[in-house]
Amino acid sequence: MRFAHMADCHIGGWRDQKLNDLNTDAFFTAIDICIKEKVDFILIAGDLFNTALPGIDKLKDVVKRFKDLKDKDIPVYLIPGSHDFSPSGKTMLDVLEEAGLCINVVKGNIENGKLKLKFTIDTRTGAKITGMLGRRGMLERSYYEDLDRNSLEYEQGFKIFLFHTSLSELKPSSMDRMESSPISLLPKGFEYYAGGHVHIVERKDLPGYKNVVYPGPLFPNNYHELEELKKGGFYIYDDGKIIRRDVELKKVIDVCIEATNKTPQSVASEILNSFSEIRDCIVMMKIQGTLDGKISEINFKMIFDRLYEKGAFFVMRNTSSLTSREFEEVKINPGVNVEEDLIDEHAGQMPLWKVDKEKEMIKALMHLLGSEKKEGEKVYEFESRLLKDLEKALHL
Repeated sequence: MRFAHMADCHIGGWRDQKLNDLNTDAFFTAIDICIKEKVDFILIAGDLFNTALPGIDKLKDVVKRFKDLKDKDIPVYLIPGSHDFSPSGKTMLDVLEEAGLCINVVKGNIENGKLKLKFTIDTRTGAKITGMLGRRGMLERSYYEDLDRNSLEYEQGFKIFLFHTSLSELKPSSMDRMESSPISLLPKGFEYYAGGHVHIVERKDLPGYKNVVYPGPLFPNNYHELEELKKGGFYIYDDGKIIRRDVELKKVIDVCIEATNKTPQSVASEILNSFSEIRDCIVMMKIQGTLDGKISEINFKMIFDRLYEKGAFFVMRNTSSLTSREFEEVKINPGVNVEEDLIDEHAGQMPLWKVDKEKEMIKALMHLLGSEKKEGEKVYEFESRLLKDLEKALHL
């Protein structure tokens, strides 16, 4: 038995057209690999699209490739992910399934207060496939808690379970504040657990759970993932062997420039001297530290133009950790301060804290609630960071 396991394709997810198209090309390449290697079927563990209602052009691309698979008699079994899922229950996955191009294996009904999932049986191999959809904010956990695991565990045969959720046992330390569920919520005794949602490349055997696999995204979905993963990929299960298939369409070259005590001109020069052969590559530059001058004086337009002249496919920058010494030394001129006046006017109306402490907390909260998501920072990372800082500000 040979099958492919991919997840988190997020087709249509990139705003920039070049990377948006490259993301789609990664999907095309993965399908070509599956056809060439003659897999029996393909599993997609959620987030085929980046939204429940994708654009027509991206839908056409997926339909074309699913049609190619259908012509080659290679079925596609999938589950909705947190991006595919729609509160209305209507997604393009339903349209694709109705057209006979894929099968959503999340099927079942409620019996005696328990969710009883049904198996979809692959006609060629006899593999029994089922799974659970994913929802934003770990809302799918309630489904797992109501799941009739006994009926799934007693079923005989080669069984595959698809899931789109974060498992506590496989969650890396960098995602420690991300909500997760214990693997014990999944049924035991399956031959393969095809995971998605967490964009990590990981495979483990755990007590009662064999071949628990996260393939990572088919193409990195943001600056941080491009920097960390460099490329996408998926797995192929081949009669017990689990083989990695990388999807690398463009080489990623990244540098980190320390700007502390440097002028904008010297930083620009250092950036340009850091890259040599970049033709047809994705070029990434992270600038951090405290600049001796204004950040606006770094001529990024000139830098980008030079790198594109050298043949770079796409150029990205990350200045979220860059500050300016001039900015740090700005002094506020005396005069009317509307915020201070408003705080002074209204502080002390509720006897919860001393007035001075209340003023201090209000200022801290105003600063925090005005903060923005950093470039390359995921939504859950931003929310976790903000929540942690708010707890400190409120002395919780």
